[in-house]
Amino acid sequence: MWLTEPLIKSEWPSPTESPPGLKPESPKHVSAALVEAESILSLASPMALTGLLLYSRSLVSMLFLGRLGRLPLAGGALAIGFANITGYSVLSGLAMGMEPICGQAFGARRPALLGPVLHRAVLLLLAASLPIAALWASMRSLLLLSGQDDDIAAAAQSYVLASLPDLLLQSFLHPIRIYLRSQSITLPFTYCAAAAALLHLPVNYVLVSVLRLGIRGVALASVCTNLNLLFLLLLYIYSSGVHQHTGALNFTAECLGNWRSLLNLAIPSCIGVCLEWWWYEIMVLLCGLLLDPKSTVASMGILIQTTSLIYIFPSSLSFGVSTRVGNELGANRPDRARRTATVGVSCGAVLGVLAFAFAVAVRNAWARMFTADAAILALTAAVLPIVGMCELGNCPQTAGCGVLRGSARPRTGANINMWSFYGVGMPVAAGLAFWGRLDFPGLWLGMLAAQGTCVALMLVVVRRTDWKLQAERAQRLTGGTVDADTAVVVVVVANEFDEKQAADGDNADICDSFDSLKIAQLTASS
Repeated sequence: MWLTEPLIKSEWPSPTESPPGLKPESPKHVSAALVEAESILSLASPMALTGLLLYSRSLVSMLFLGRLGRLPLAGGALAIGFANITGYSVLSGLAMGMEPICGQAFGARRPALLGPVLHRAVLLLLAASLPIAALWASMRSLLLLSGQDDDIAAAAQSYVLASLPDLLLQSFLHPIRIYLRSQSITLPFTYCAAAAALLHLPVNYVLVSVLRLGIRGVALASVCTNLNLLFLLLLYIYSSGVHQHTGALNFTAECLGNWRSLLNLAIPSCIGVCLEWWWYEIMVLLCGLLLDPKSTVASMGILIQTTSLIYIFPSSLSFGVSTRVGNELGANRPDRARRTATVGVSCGAVLGVLAFAFAVAVRNAWARMFTADAAILALTAAVLPIVGMCELGNCPQTAGCGVLRGSARPRTGANINMWSFYGVGMPVAAGLAFWGRLDFPGLWLGMLAAQGTCVALMLVVVRRTDWKLQAERAQRLTGGTVDADTAVVVVVVANEFDEKQAADGDNADICDSFDSLKIAQLTASS
């Protein structure tokens, strides 16, 4: 006789109701892989649109900096690079530590875990912002010590000091974005980002052109835009009721404890993100040592803008893959997690081919949107095909990073980045550019070597993953304890029943109840 009620009630309203965003088993006449691809892309598409909106904001800021003159443009560009290296990369990386916990807790139908994790992440980022703010306050002195021009250093200092409130805002925005994404809530964030982006242009106009705040006005405009975004997101969370099952708006003393799991994930996540971000800044510094530093630095700036635009799409795919893998592991469905990983990396490979085709197609025209300088045009046209080849590796390896984040293995990702970019890529880049006398293309061939190594290692790691072990780890991470024998028996019986139900095409309620039983057995002692 089949059980029709779970042994332990789920925290969701109905025992037969799947968590929002987790799609049921595919019909027998539809390929499971295609259904999984649809699930991933339904998450990734709104995030890609959000990325494009954020990219448009940066273009507007650069436009207003350019209108202020060469000095504000140089100072602002230097300040943005400094802020990215020392601040935003750190906050972004630390916030990613909460991603596997939230994704797996949501899949395990333990939504009450999401609120405390969100609060801890915000506190962690606020604490990290204090030394970052102190570093930003001394930026001018550091730039002068490195030999930068005094006027440019002063302009950069003005920009970064006006950006200090943004550290506070980012400490909330990064965790909230992950909190929503782990629940497959992506469209509301896109709507809020669109509304904030629409206000970015008039805010810049008022602060820069009307109030004449100069370079500080551009920085303050970004702060105002992020403040608007945070307000809209909090309004959505409150009005939609999404906080009710998670306790996101109920700050309690619980968030002041149990830091170990978050820190164990946040620190290696931060290292992995910083290693990749810092690589590009090192590339810019190396350009200054080449035969024609002015042209190569300018060309590198154009190419970094180009790769940033392309990266929006694989990074969005990576976030979708991470969410789906985390959800499935949290629900103790290792076979579905394996399928998600395979489909996600395959989608990344398709994106890589499209990115390569784009880079080759626009190689002679792309740089003309930024400059008319013949030397810069020639350098950019020569290197863009190499950039496209880099994306052949970058897109699938970025999707693989999503698999590692969703399965709570950021340390593995950080190690892969370290050995690929600094153990292989950096020596190859320096050797080809300087000793091999390939100059600027040599640097990008080093990037190609790094991406090739990275995707190869990532594929090996994903291919050799023990998904049943990862599912057991997910139960422990979300507060449950797993009896290995019980877990295996429940999963095997549940999978056999799922197959029978898919073949019969009915008894959906019984199947969902058995899923609830499966999760209840694994988390009974928590």
